[in-house]
Amino acid sequence: MEIVTHSPTEGVYAATGDYVHAIEVRNAERLLFVAGTMGLDPTGVPGTTLAEQLELIWSNLRAILASADMTVDNIVRLTSYLRDASYAEANAEARVAALGNRAIPTTAIVAETLVSDWLVEIEVTAAG
Repeated sequence: MEIVTHSPTEGVYAATGDYVHAIEVRNAERLLFVAGTMGLDPTGVPGTTLAEQLELIWSNLRAILASADMTVDNIVRLTSYLRDASYAEANAEARVAALGNRAIPTTAIVAETLVSDWLVEIEVTAAG
């Protein structure tokens, strides 16, 4: 599998250091579409702080990816659903740390979550 990033510099606004406009996946054999994942512990209890929920989300995503013999290196697209816009910076920092500074196409949306204790929900697409 080959991954090629695309961030044209003409005709579109500039990408940032932690974001690319697109990723082209060549010769992938598998795609994994991960549902929105919350910051819940194994018993279904949400972390009490934003930092705890982000840590749990990334732990949960690593477990889900591992079940498909993948890692965070296979993530090619990510969408974050934030309960509050003020969570954007912490969410971005957690994503950059989890991905080891690898830039991917991302979208962050402020939305009401189904349960008020869920502060962030993240869904990803992975390729292998």
